[in-house]
Amino acid sequence: MRTKNTPTLTKKDLQDFEKEIADIFATGAIRAPVHLRGGREDPLIKIFEERAIGPDDYVFGHWDSHELALLKGVPREEVKQAVLDGKSISLWFPQYKVFCSGIVGSLMGAADGVAWALKNQKKNGRVYLFCGDMSSETGIFHEAVKYAFNFDLPVTFIVCDNGLSVMTNTREVWGCPEPWFKNTKYEKKIIYFKYKNAYPHSGLGWKIKF
Repeated sequence: MRTKNTPTLTKKDLQDFEKEIADIFATGAIRAPVHLRGGREDPLIKIFEERAIGPDDYVFGHWDSHELALLKGVPREEVKQAVLDGKSISLWFPQYKVFCSGIVGSLMGAADGVAWALKNQKKNGRVYLFCGDMSSETGIFHEAVKYAFNFDLPVTFIVCDNGLSVMTNTREVWGCPEPWFKNTKYEKKIIYFKYKNAYPHSGLGWKIKF
């Protein structure tokens, strides 16, 4: 049975990291896209704590995964160097079981595959796939959740809803106030929360000169 694990990082730690990256990005020193996040620190810390996400577990994310890597245990300086190297939206730390991609939906099937292997090889560990609200509307998300539910795989999908797909209002696109999985049996495999991002979708909202 898993026990609760208190993250070594605080809300302020996560906020300070994003602020430091934002300040560096503003100088033009990072010659690649950077996706910053603010406003979801509390729910992320709660998830990592209550699920006791540890060394045996896998974390899959997309283009906004600085916080995920830090909470999973990747040292701060390693995450920072990866961002400085232009990998903000594709953080990849196999030794810490952290895998991220800037391509929408690209890792949802992979998350199911790892969960299938863990279950069938009777290995410790679970899989956690983090994505945004609009990503949860993609076909691959729907298929991955259904597959995970039908085969009872050790994977949980976390949908972080900031109400926007880049700059498009997701409610207007959905045509309804709630995501498709609300009040369905598939909610068993999903953690869902809302937040308001303190940063623009990408960068700082103004052009950076290199």
